[in-house]
Amino acid sequence: MNSDLMLFLVGPCSKVRNKLLLVSFDGFRWDYDRDVDTPNLDKMAEDGVKAAYVTPPYLTITSPTHFTLLTGRYIENHGVIHNMWFNTTTQEKKQYYMTQFVDDYWDNGSLPIWITAQRQGLKTGSLHFPGTAATYRNKTIQTRQVEPRFYNHTNETDWRQNVDKVMGDWFKTQDLDFVSLYFGEPDETGHKYGPDSPERRDAVRKVDRTVGYIRETAETHGLTDHLNIIITADHGMTTVFRGDGVNEIILSKIPGPSGMLLPKEGMLEKVFRTLKGAHPNLHVYKKEDMPARLHYSKHPRILPIILYADKGYVINGVIQYNKGEHGFDNNVLDMKPFFRAVGPDFHQNLVVGPFETVNVYPLMCHLLGIKPELNDGSLDNTRHLLLYGGESCDPKGGF
Repeated sequence: MNSDLMLFLVGPCSKVRNKLLLVSFDGFRWDYDRDVDTPNLDKMAEDGVKAAYVTPPYLTITSPTHFTLLTGRYIENHGVIHNMWFNTTTQEKKQYYMTQFVDDYWDNGSLPIWITAQRQGLKTGSLHFPGTAATYRNKTIQTRQVEPRFYNHTNETDWRQNVDKVMGDWFKTQDLDFVSLYFGEPDETGHKYGPDSPERRDAVRKVDRTVGYIRETAETHGLTDHLNIIITADHGMTTVFRGDGVNEIILSKIPGPSGMLLPKEGMLEKVFRTLKGAHPNLHVYKKEDMPARLHYSKHPRILPIILYADKGYVINGVIQYNKGEHGFDNNVLDMKPFFRAVGPDFHQNLVVGPFETVNVYPLMCHLLGIKPELNDGSLDNTRHLLLYGGESCDPKGGF
């Protein structure tokens, strides 16, 4: 029997196991629809669920936050602590793209939902989503398209071709149960031009058109009635402070809103005392003293000294041209992304309060009818999004 037609017969909760599409629009801040006409996102909210915003884990950058979506674990627990892989012994570093291919960086004890679903008999796919290229416990995603190097994230024609592939080939022809789909915008535009720019607003219009196309293509292929769609993002974006009157944070070789230091042997206390209080907008912690709410201290990959700047300030070690940045404290409202969900298992025209993105994973496991791995989220934090209050539809009380 096809997985999408598998019937669970338990009173008012009787239902089929529906397919699931997880979409990430990188850097789509929670309020980006407020200064742009977004008819397709509005229609999706009308037909489904809209959250006020969702809170990503700290560090609010691409690979770590996406892996939290896929595993339901805080970053200190899943171990993908940064976009960049680095070897503290040899000082070797790999930038974002090449880090995607370092298997043991991703395969660090936490299984992404693709592999868990496959282990339980479902068919999965991923297109460009961070973590797609890696092998986990000798298993890879059954159907995947890894983002090419130097990929143009702004090409809307490519976006539509990718949607066509996911809907027509992967869901319809190959009968996949779960697919994750990634778009690199509006993050790229937000960095280059800033979150308050007309260029960012144009990027949001492009996202909105694509959301419309996703739903239109699902309908074309007869998927609408048995496909749940979750659309969210990894983090938000804020304007970088620079220029006259800005007291910039200058630290050699630690560019960005956040950084970590590995002092030479015997120098930890001296380095810490030198940096602590060196700038009014710079926060300096020994890893064991990091605020517990950030969940960014326990993993052995995290270095002994952690630094992060207040919103809008970047730690300048090299010349920076970005007008927008993320990576700041996840309590900062500008770091919070949007969340929409629509489909046969979701309420309609429902606006809900915020929740943490660690809770997306148990929600997806419930929708797919699979047993989740150990995670830091809870279905209790999202069951109000679901018809029947998220009751189990497994005759044995599973899910």
